[in-house]
Amino acid sequence: MSTITSLIHSIPVDPQTGAIAVPIYQTSTFVQDAPGVNKGYDYARSNNPTRETAEKIIAHLEGGAAASAFASGLAAIDAVIKLLKSGDEIVAVDDIYGGAFRLFHKVYEKFGIKVHYVDTADTQAVFQAITPATRLIWLETPTNPTLKISDIAAISRIAKASNCLLCVDNTFASPVLQQPLALGADLVIHSATKYLGGHSDLIAGVVVAKTPQLGEEIKFYQNACGAILSPFDSFLLIRGIETLHLRIRQHVASAQTIAEYLEQHPAVDKVFYPGLPSHPGHELAKQQSKGFGGIISFTLKDDSAEAATAFVTGTRYFKLAESLGGIKSLVSHPATMTHKSIPAEKRKAAGVSDSLIRLSVGLEEATDLLADLEQAFTHLRQTASAETALPA
Repeated sequence: MSTITSLIHSIPVDPQTGAIAVPIYQTSTFVQDAPGVNKGYDYARSNNPTRETAEKIIAHLEGGAAASAFASGLAAIDAVIKLLKSGDEIVAVDDIYGGAFRLFHKVYEKFGIKVHYVDTADTQAVFQAITPATRLIWLETPTNPTLKISDIAAISRIAKASNCLLCVDNTFASPVLQQPLALGADLVIHSATKYLGGHSDLIAGVVVAKTPQLGEEIKFYQNACGAILSPFDSFLLIRGIETLHLRIRQHVASAQTIAEYLEQHPAVDKVFYPGLPSHPGHELAKQQSKGFGGIISFTLKDDSAEAATAFVTGTRYFKLAESLGGIKSLVSHPATMTHKSIPAEKRKAAGVSDSLIRLSVGLEEATDLLADLEQAFTHLRQTASAETALPA
């Protein structure tokens, strides 16, 4: 059976009514037959049929034993870090999502959890960063926003030899393109706000565990800390997942076309997209994933925040906004948006320069998006010319 058919038929028909769409169980509590005797549900924070269905579908997608759905991607990350204790250490990707950096640095470091940031595209650097206290390796691959590729299988071997967990943020690739658990990871997290939801209309996060035991531990923190996904948002997430494969196919095809266009543009300095043979992780990405994703980053030859701002405010179809993975194309300036919470020296050392621009390629026709980018480059050139013409 194909993965698309398998996904569609993993979404159940409602056994009570025959409804082909998953019902929204918008309730806070459930009537019990006797004290402690119920139909599998007692209170909606602990479990809810709509959320449980979403979790089972995503666990199936990732090839995991269990999944837990949260109110945001950061809530999902938070649940994973709660597996650790004071004195434990994390080896984390240096080109890390700004929200994760803020959570690690501002929240968990004060509780005695130390984080070492390394370039995880360099497997040897990961190995050298391991200490006797390391309990978790944290990967994003591809990374946000410079699209570095880390060798999941090789790093999973390091994790196992070091008796620590490997968690992979699979948001950018999605389970359609990459299966970290099959490559040796213990945990996968998603900002389900992005490709899984796919329509920019919900905030959600998911943790998928490889084993039932790990799944139970995450489920405990989901219930104990309460950052659950609501029934309605669970329904929206299921609705989005139903078309995931088709959407990813178009995202990838258009992104490849746009990356090739950017690579030859005279105003562009560097293009970060794993689908380009010039990308240092291109061959590895071909080995461990089925496609290269819908996110592209690039820098300008005028490496300034001013030039980047002129570009991102000059697009028409690429909307200037946080987030990614929706049907509408988005553009962002990480240095002043998603990665603003990271100190400038750390940000630049990780490759996030002042002029770096991130594109989330949507489902519009690629020719229309190319035309939009071209007119934005024209706007940039005209802005630069006007500034040059100003009297000193």
